[in-house]
Amino acid sequence: MSQVVIFFVIYILPVSLVMGLYIAWSRAKSRAATRRLEESIESGLSEPASLHPHIDSNLCLGCGACVSACPEGEILGLIDRRAQLVSPASCIGHGACQQACPVRAISLVFGTAKRGVEIPMLSPDFETNVPGIFIAGELGGMGLIKNAIFQGVSALQALASKHLKPAHDFEYDVAIVGAGPAGLSAGLAAMEKKLNYILLEQDTVGGTLAHYPRGKIVMTKPAILPLVGKFQFNEASKEQLIEFWRKAIRSSGLQITTQTRVDGIQTSGYGFSLSTTRGVIRARTVLLALGRRGTPRTLGVPGEEQGKVVYRLIDAEQYRGKHVLVVGGGDSALEAALSVARESGTTVSISYRNEAFSRAKPKNRDAMQAAMDNNTLQAYLRSTVRRIEPTAVCLDTPEGEKNIPNDYVIVCAGGILPNQFLQDVFTGG
Repeated sequence: MSQVVIFFVIYILPVSLVMGLYIAWSRAKSRAATRRLEESIESGLSEPASLHPHIDSNLCLGCGACVSACPEGEILGLIDRRAQLVSPASCIGHGACQQACPVRAISLVFGTAKRGVEIPMLSPDFETNVPGIFIAGELGGMGLIKNAIFQGVSALQALASKHLKPAHDFEYDVAIVGAGPAGLSAGLAAMEKKLNYILLEQDTVGGTLAHYPRGKIVMTKPAILPLVGKFQFNEASKEQLIEFWRKAIRSSGLQITTQTRVDGIQTSGYGFSLSTTRGVIRARTVLLALGRRGTPRTLGVPGEEQGKVVYRLIDAEQYRGKHVLVVGGGDSALEAALSVARESGTTVSISYRNEAFSRAKPKNRDAMQAAMDNNTLQAYLRSTVRRIEPTAVCLDTPEGEKNIPNDYVIVCAGGILPNQFLQDVFTGG
């Protein structure tokens, strides 16, 4: 056997086989990612809700580090050896993809070319285009509690170092708006810095967390809180997390002004005036730690004003033995329907305008399919609510108009971000 043949067999052939397998694997991954992107577009889910990755295709190496780093699963994919956001509506802005990219090809942005920028751009220390106003937590796109804690503390530390010059005509050094994980963490950091702060919450302590269904399991990661120490959770129930925050508030002495809505923010000299339901508050700086669920999105149908229509599930037990319709196709809708369906004697239906629950996480889709197969609940896909009557709901379905018995309607159609409020704050509108 000649040396050329030996060289080919030992070196060239194995390398060629490996390269061939890699190319085949890469093409298969690209086809799968393309299908997910096409499904997102066909389902009308091509717009990310808030903070999301923007990939510079000129810098992207196609290494897939961002795809592997995303804790939410198949949000990113490789198409033609370049990373793309293939499930935009499911992205909740963890930011792990940006951190994983070895060439800094990913930046985190708000808004899209189609929708525009709903939330002002942030500097690396979470300051907005208005000097002295910072954003942290869900409104800034950080879905994980750990990330919200990090943002709240980091933003507070940044504003304390950059903007807190002596100003005797202000009541507070900082006004923190929102008492979810980001706002609570910022409040603790303000105490640690010995700042004169006010922490405002329009509802109850816990923010979005407080409105999760009873027993909902929340995924997070450990973090460190000022004055409190370790936040040592990888997953916990809503109740466990709420109790943790209550203990942290009691042990630290953190003061929170609840049931106070901020209606507007205006610049005032070297600080800001906040118009609230308790009057005007003047602060040197402002940290917005608002939830991004915003105002619940309504259906706009006749009969929706009835008391039997609600926009979040708090306790499934109250629906025991009743006819319940859940409207929506995201994770919150599926989790609500499944929770209510577990109650004895309850008849549960779910109405969704698309033909599949493609927005939801795989585990929720699987649980929903199992419930449908077991006749635990009835799903009306490609349907919309036409009207809500005292004892029934009328649906438009592919088969025509259908009336189903009903005692309660739970609408899980998402929320409308406080866009007008933000536009007024950041553009002076």
